[in-house]
Amino acid sequence: MKISSVLQPENIILDVTATTKAELIDELAQKLNNNGYLSDIEQFKKDIWAREEQVPTEVGFGIAIPHAKSAGVKAPAIIMGRSLSGINYSTESCNLFFMIAVDQHSSSEHLQTLSKISTFLMDELFRAKLILARDREEIVRLFEQAEQQDTAALHSDKKHAGKKIVGVTGCPTGIAHTFMAAESLKNAAQELGVQIKVQTNGSTGVENELTAEDIEQADGIVVAADVKVDMSVFGNRKVVQTSVKNGIHHAKDLIEEAIAGKGVAQNGGQSNLKEAKEKTRLKQPKIYSHIMNGVSFMIPFVVAGGILIALSFMFGIHAADPTSPDYNPFAAFLSTAGGSAAFALMVPVLAGYIAYSIADRPGLAPGMIGGMLATLGGSGFLGGMLAGFIAGYSILAIKRLVRGIPDSLQSLSPVLILPLVGSFVTAIIMYFVVNTPMAWINVSLQGWLNSLTGTNAILLGALLAGMMASDMGGPINKTASAFGLAMFANQIFEPSAALMVGGMVPPLGIALATTLFKNKFTIEERNAGKAAYIMGASFITEAAIPFAANDPLRIIPANIVGAAIGGGMCMALGISLQAPHGGIFVIPIAASNPLLYILCIAVGSVVTACIIGLLKKPVYQSKNNDQTEVEKSELAPTMKSA
Repeated sequence: MKISSVLQPENIILDVTATTKAELIDELAQKLNNNGYLSDIEQFKKDIWAREEQVPTEVGFGIAIPHAKSAGVKAPAIIMGRSLSGINYSTESCNLFFMIAVDQHSSSEHLQTLSKISTFLMDELFRAKLILARDREEIVRLFEQAEQQDTAALHSDKKHAGKKIVGVTGCPTGIAHTFMAAESLKNAAQELGVQIKVQTNGSTGVENELTAEDIEQADGIVVAADVKVDMSVFGNRKVVQTSVKNGIHHAKDLIEEAIAGKGVAQNGGQSNLKEAKEKTRLKQPKIYSHIMNGVSFMIPFVVAGGILIALSFMFGIHAADPTSPDYNPFAAFLSTAGGSAAFALMVPVLAGYIAYSIADRPGLAPGMIGGMLATLGGSGFLGGMLAGFIAGYSILAIKRLVRGIPDSLQSLSPVLILPLVGSFVTAIIMYFVVNTPMAWINVSLQGWLNSLTGTNAILLGALLAGMMASDMGGPINKTASAFGLAMFANQIFEPSAALMVGGMVPPLGIALATTLFKNKFTIEERNAGKAAYIMGASFITEAAIPFAANDPLRIIPANIVGAAIGGGMCMALGISLQAPHGGIFVIPIAASNPLLYILCIAVGSVVTACIIGLLKKPVYQSKNNDQTEVEKSELAPTMKSA
């Protein structure tokens, strides 16, 4: 049943005369009665008030929907009233009123039609159009257009009903992007009528793992990940493979491609799947993905080690030193666990999992051994990255060389030949070729950073924080993070402080903007802003992505400027941070000056919020470019009263 069958132009009052709730209910009920929809107006009003006494029917957003299922109703109908000055309904002033009259024996079809109107009213732009409508016919047309769009979307989006999709998502940190992409794929699948199961390769491990039966029954496969994913489980199936960011922003397109049979067959039509994977890697090495895979495994060691060392400082700066009068055995234990153990493993783990990303399990041992040589030889984080690539590609080359060995020796290849020869090759290159020049670069870089003061320190902090805020998890962000981790591995902790400022300011600044400038954001964005407070405080920059995607030309510059100011302040004040992840949970124990550090974050967030407030237009203006200046000026006082 169409909405026009229950909302007639004669049942629309553009300017109600009522000034109170009681007068409003009387006026709307009287109009329904005059138009022949009621058989007993007093019974109907009695039922309306009975409903109001249970729970007032104002629903927020300046809307009230008094309604009743009553014996006093002849035929289902809706009457709309509008008050530009607003009426104090119960706890708030309302501008739009929809009185719903339903007879006791009304069909479910009538009820569904009436409830559909309520869903349209949740759209802030739609409500604005109702307030700006010049006549009753325009209001009816607005509902008809909304209904047509809803019907079209329903028919077009369910064209893949009955299909099944499986997916995998994963990002370097495994915290936000991983699950945002999974949620986006699920929402898109629901819109398309597609059944879906998504495996998340998150920071806590694999969740919702795909089974062989899931993959076999699937009509399409989507892998949206920036880290290593075991593709061998898909056999010879075609897989649509992309970045996790595309999984967030283009989920529906990816599902369409998968169902259409697009993607790349994992065995390339050859009999040996692993050989095909190796050839693909040799032709098109994914350097960025390999590095991020190593970083994702390294981060837990960095966080755990940094927090343990920071906890040891609570007993005194020199409490872990046996020669100090402040020596404390427990502080020494914490320092040993964090520094001598966790920090010592950072670079080997980085190198090992870069090699693992390139060459699977045979690359793990050579990579970690090469990473340890990088640590011992002074080439540090940068040397560890090189060790990972040397080990990984050495294993791929060795595999090609031993492909022709007798079958009786093939079983020894992954456990003896590959790790032994790979480790030997990697060790020679690291020891005699890489370590000396990389150590010199490391020492030079450390000396340069330690010498930075004044303007130079401010510029570096601003640059690092601005890079963190620029693409919120993308290549620029990860480049800055890699630099910070390299310095962290060399026990230079000031860049880490600036980087975390750059990661926390965008979501916190946006969240603050949604609070201070409510008219610049939709209801959905304001609700998302509340979550952004928590995510931003936890150093989850990805909370800012939906806002930046919707309005990049305003949000991204605001993020960069606010982050750069906060990061510059942080470096100028010489603040260091010995736990480069964790946000507010690690600041009290890991920052050299927690209060000043929080001030830097707060200043950056306020700057970002103010810039957003200045740049963004009110939501009605920005979403309706055809709106005239007169309409805008009329809307402002109206919505203020709402």
